Amino acid sequence: MATKIVMPRLSLTMKTGTVGKWYKKEGETVEKGEPIVEVLSEKATYDLEAPASGILRKIVAAEGVDVPVNEVLGFITVSDEAFSEEALALKETSSEEKTKEVLLASPAAKRLARERGVDISLVEGSGPDGRIVEEDVEKFIQAASGALPKIKRTIPLAGFRKISAERVATSFRTAPHSTLMMEVDASNMAELHDRLQVSYTAIIVKAAAKSLKEHSWINSTLTDGQIKLFEDVNVGVAVATENGLVVPVIRNADKKSVAEIDEAIKELTEKAKQGKLIESDVTGGTFTVTNLGMHGVDFFVPIINPPEAAILGVGRLVEKPAVVNGKIEIRRIMVLSLSYDHRIVDGAPAADFLHSVKMKIEKTLDFEG
Repeated sequence: MATKIVMPRLSLTMKTGTVGKWYKKEGETVEKGEPIVEVLSEKATYDLEAPASGILRKIVAAEGVDVPVNEVLGFITVSDEAFSEEALALKETSSEEKTKEVLLASPAAKRLARERGVDISLVEGSGPDGRIVEEDVEKFIQAASGALPKIKRTIPLAGFRKISAERVATSFRTAPHSTLMMEVDASNMAELHDRLQVSYTAIIVKAAAKSLKEHSWINSTLTDGQIKLFEDVNVGVAVATENGLVVPVIRNADKKSVAEIDEAIKELTEKAKQGKLIESDVTGGTFTVTNLGMHGVDFFVPIINPPEAAILGVGRLVEKPAVVNGKIEIRRIMVLSLSYDHRIVDGAPAADFLHSVKMKIEKTLDFEG
């Protein structure tokens, strides 16, 4: 009897997952417990282990396909077992009906063909089982008209990139954003950075965490018609990876020293870039910090990471003349941008929080403990 490989439920809210990469091909031997397929959920990437030893007899869900929880991804059989007709029938009823159109043509390919007036039946598919993908439609259009620009590369909107796009769209659609900006004299922060050899982001996370403890309305969420103020201060730090944006979380950041926060950021950033974050690394955040200063950005308007109430954007440090004690001095200045959910927080308390962060960065008091 064939053993089913099914899409696991990686979180309580997970409804579908995306098939990332199959580590085995059809016909190859697998051992129980070894990674067989990469699965991407809303929160993390997960290597699904083979549920049995044998041969990967059939791959039902191709790479890049979204599959509902508990649906069949593939089948494993023992080496001398013929593939079960019962298993084939199960695949026909439970998976093929849901993915029939995907196997013929991906949704993106159909959408592009519809928008450009292309008869998709004329397009030759290059995907698994002859499936037509978006790049096939683009090539067809290019061949039909030399006036169109050539496509260098097509990147599927899948995995973390797709999840990030959906979350950003949902956040901007459901939460009325408002943004405040303040200039900060970061000269003392720069001195602390040099002395402790910690990142600027770690110092900013520390300042935000201390301020969140004092301004609970910012450290909150709106769910089911109720505003819930968090006791824990768990600060997410946005990290850009080749596969899209992820936000690993520094738990209880208000209770950690700058050095501990810096070490945690380094560890989580490395895991993110290697695609090794687990669910607990990216869940439970109550506030997010996103720093684009290292990319030369002066200031920007960040989008709230749902279901949080606010997000802090950090710009670059720039040397500017400033008045200090009645005298003009050259100081290190940066701009902080606070985007907040106006359903939860009004302008005055949001401004008070941002001013608190500003003061803590400018004075860097008690940041070494």
